[in-house]
Amino acid sequence: MGAGQELYKRARKLIPGGTQLLSKRPEMFLPERWPSYYTQARGVQVTDMDGNVYVDMSIMGVGACVLGYADSDVDSAVKAAIDDGSMCTLNAPEEVELAELLCELHPWAQMVRYARAGGEAMSVAIRIARACTRRDKIAFCGYHGWTDWYLAANLGDRDALDGQLMPGLEPAGVPRGLKGTALPFHYNRLDELKVIVAENRNSLAAIVMEPQRDHPPAEGFLEAVRDIATDIGAVLVFDEITTGFRMTTGGIHLLLGINPDIAVFAKAMANGYPMAAVIGTEEVMQAAQSTFISSTNWTERIGPAAALATIRKHGRENVAQHLIEIGKLVITGWQQAAKHAGINLSTGVLPSLAHFSLLCEDELDLTTLFTQLMLERGYLAYSQFKPSYSHQRHHVEKYKAAVDDVFAILASAIARGCVNSLLKGPSARRGFYRLT
Repeated sequence: MGAGQELYKRARKLIPGGTQLLSKRPEMFLPERWPSYYTQARGVQVTDMDGNVYVDMSIMGVGACVLGYADSDVDSAVKAAIDDGSMCTLNAPEEVELAELLCELHPWAQMVRYARAGGEAMSVAIRIARACTRRDKIAFCGYHGWTDWYLAANLGDRDALDGQLMPGLEPAGVPRGLKGTALPFHYNRLDELKVIVAENRNSLAAIVMEPQRDHPPAEGFLEAVRDIATDIGAVLVFDEITTGFRMTTGGIHLLLGINPDIAVFAKAMANGYPMAAVIGTEEVMQAAQSTFISSTNWTERIGPAAALATIRKHGRENVAQHLIEIGKLVITGWQQAAKHAGINLSTGVLPSLAHFSLLCEDELDLTTLFTQLMLERGYLAYSQFKPSYSHQRHHVEKYKAAVDDVFAILASAIARGCVNSLLKGPSARRGFYRLT
């Protein structure tokens, strides 16, 4: 084992679950062999604790580093904020400047509140929606974080969230009194939402969803959701934590032409620095003054400074178009490699949130083997790829050559029935589970 694997063994004894984020667990990628920890990350290059340098063609900080690691413009703004004092008795002027910029990008919004992480920002949005409507229940589709309001869906049906991106989420510790307050429906299933509305018309505080994730909205779907929310007096909340700043400068809903009452951003808006924003109409956002929403570290200076630098560069350099172009090149590379190797493969729709699925019985073993073989070739690689502004065509061309080679090995292993025997450790695991 390398230094990173050894450190992870220590971490599992000290940190419940091993990591702070489920999506960074080594078991999700390559158990016992994933480097696990880094010493330096710049551009698209990551150096592990043993000095090995990899090109990150995987999730780029779980989608947060949209410009690439350690972007010089963002880091310069952060260093200036640190030099001038990142915390003070008075407020940082950057938070007003950022609010003005976010509302300029989203003309339907007039007010902004901040947090420093996506999950807590979603909780802020739900609190505001409930305060505004004086109602309790939430209709939702998709994944929206770790907090009580969301996990309450599994209090009544322990599998209710399994079809919402991440299976196996346990509601232990969530008050039983929240049972029946989080009501799931599936994306593009307007019929399911209508059933929820028919049964809970006067008690729905909000309809919460990503405007788009993997599949495009069916014709009229988002328009109908907007009309339903307006008709019943519920707050329409768009979770743009993942999709924001990946297809355009701002939320993907700008491209889809549907305005919510609240939109929530985090991840890419500050290129990896802790920052989140809840933006919304004045009518809805003013309800924040009727409830207590407050935290000391929501007033520090670094997050807003990083967000301002990130968003300005994002727009100035047309970063979204670059992400789309790089993502399309990678998706095409996967498809061509699979065709050459004779492997059945499906890919996602959004190029800036690219992913593939190997349509085989032993898909998990194959994906694990893909990660193992790509790691041996100098790549952090996975069945997902989140492009950044630092990814260039020459990175993609070299990556595609490696994928061609690896897919050919996968095809041979499938034909010989020896996929599992080629793995140098256990197969990867998906979803939430308790570590032993």
